[in-house]
Amino acid sequence: MNKAFNPFEMAQAQFDSVADTLDLETPVRELLRNPLREYHFSIPIRMDDGTVKVFRGFRVQHNDARGPCKGGIRFHPQETIDTVRALSMWMTWKCAVVDIPLGGGKGGVICDPHNLSSREQEQICRGWVRQLARNVGPVTDVPAPDIMTSAQHMLWMLDEFELIHGGKYPGFITGKPVGMGGSLGRTEATGFGVIYTLREALKELGIRPEETTASVQGFGNVAQYAIKLYEQLGGKVICVSCWDQADQKSYAFVKKDGIKLNAMLEITDRFGGIDKNKARDIGYEVTDGDSWLEQEVDILIPAALEHQITGETVGKISPKVKIVAEGANGPTTPEADKVLKERGVFVIPDFLANAGGVTCSYFEQVQSNMNYYWEKDEVLGKLDVKMTSAFKAVSELARKRKLYMRDAAYVIAIDRVARACHDRGWV
Repeated sequence: MNKAFNPFEMAQAQFDSVADTLDLETPVRELLRNPLREYHFSIPIRMDDGTVKVFRGFRVQHNDARGPCKGGIRFHPQETIDTVRALSMWMTWKCAVVDIPLGGGKGGVICDPHNLSSREQEQICRGWVRQLARNVGPVTDVPAPDIMTSAQHMLWMLDEFELIHGGKYPGFITGKPVGMGGSLGRTEATGFGVIYTLREALKELGIRPEETTASVQGFGNVAQYAIKLYEQLGGKVICVSCWDQADQKSYAFVKKDGIKLNAMLEITDRFGGIDKNKARDIGYEVTDGDSWLEQEVDILIPAALEHQITGETVGKISPKVKIVAEGANGPTTPEADKVLKERGVFVIPDFLANAGGVTCSYFEQVQSNMNYYWEKDEVLGKLDVKMTSAFKAVSELARKRKLYMRDAAYVIAIDRVARACHDRGWV
């Protein structure tokens, strides 16, 4: 990650720009451009070799005017508090833009699960909950999985929360295993949500999906399911990229006649890392990780980390690209946004495009709290309706007021949160 890049400053700059458009009063701006609460803590863990290691953990609750905070917990060696702050703010706007009654939160631990045993990871999960047991819960703050955390991590956290509080609280956390309070359709939700919004954008631009090609950054859960649904619509992905843990760098995998998702999954580890030697054996060209951005395609889907399309890299994007569908959080900087806007590229902003995950998390929370679970088709049907209506609302406002899609999405989201704060009498 670029050390000079501060994701929270970027999130605040995006907010400030829209606050001017909405002419928000100073107290509302002060309230919304910073988190309501932050928790920083240490998690001491006895490692398998008998030594004790101390991990740093965070939880940031940006705003809960519209409902309990909601947001993932990521395990990442380069986690920073500013990343967590930015992500919590984006979660507030994400919940508001799809109009679900939740606020924004985010959590993290500075660690690398690649180098931790299952028992050590479990201890980190339980330690994280012990530090926050009085500050999170089904009616206050509902965590979920994020980068390098899984359903198993969520279940360990739920078990610790229930041990501390002496009851069953499946609505405390989402992303749980199906059969233990998890929702069907949750694993597909974020990736499918990206493609539901992409489908609507293609309709609006009068482009048939089967006549398009795409390049995808990342090959984790979001990317895999986005590719799956995009292929079902008839589209062709010609490039994916992923992080290589052994080499500590990223690679892109190119196949001009279209990648074969199932074949790729067979040579992919549980962290979304593709075996480059096996990929070459089945006909893929393996190139530098940044080359996903330079492909001659109609659609770019950044579905990895933040800060990928920047003022320095945006010039590498092919003139053929018509749509950027942001599966990742904060992949495009404001400098790059200006260039994309000038070039007339249709950008589906992150907190709209990837809101399928939090929408399905909300569905899981509802199901857990009422102890009644829906069939998968019902979950995905409700998700499609939510994502489509949110896209249409943003798109209509963008056309009506001649706004960039990101600005239109921010206007809708920030206005909803500001009204909730005002109606509660906070400002």
